[in-house]
Amino acid sequence: MLRSLYDWTLEKAEHPKALWILAALSFAESSFFPIPPDVLLIPMVLAAPTRAWRIALVCSVASVFGGIFGYYIGYALFETIGQPIVDFYGLEEKFIWFQAKYNEWGAAIVGLAGFTPIPYKVFTIASGLTQLDLTTFIIASALSRTARFFLVAALLWKFGTPIRSFIEKRLGLLTLLFFALLFGSFLVLKYI
Repeated sequence: MLRSLYDWTLEKAEHPKALWILAALSFAESSFFPIPPDVLLIPMVLAAPTRAWRIALVCSVASVFGGIFGYYIGYALFETIGQPIVDFYGLEEKFIWFQAKYNEWGAAIVGLAGFTPIPYKVFTIASGLTQLDLTTFIIASALSRTARFFLVAALLWKFGTPIRSFIEKRLGLLTLLFFALLFGSFLVLKYI
């Protein structure tokens, strides 16, 4: 079943609307959705390595705009949308402490969070809630998200065939590892 899902994803990665789907996923992940865009970015670059830079650019731009929407959620819609997202990750107590320290280190925090697998939406919402300078937020987001997605694209572009073979041989293990990292990042956020 996992193999057929992988094959289906690779097939859809070449679909004419795949870039739009990637953009929507990247936007949503930066503001409210729990699944990172890498689940589509990776197969898209593997399926079409000559389009790696365009794919990474679309993912990056959509992620920054999604981050701005996440900022807006924190700034204007925290009670109705932001708080349930913070509650979903179990970060209520940490979030209060986090708010007090956030603006002191905001640019570095946003930059680090944008590059790591830690759920970025928590930081976009926190930036709006604490009213981190919007220009600082956008620059830190643009630098970190672009660096992250272009690094993934560059590695896949350079080592695509061996990486694809590696993925195909160890698909089950890599899927398990991906979800362990995703779950682990939630735990890191909760217990830091």
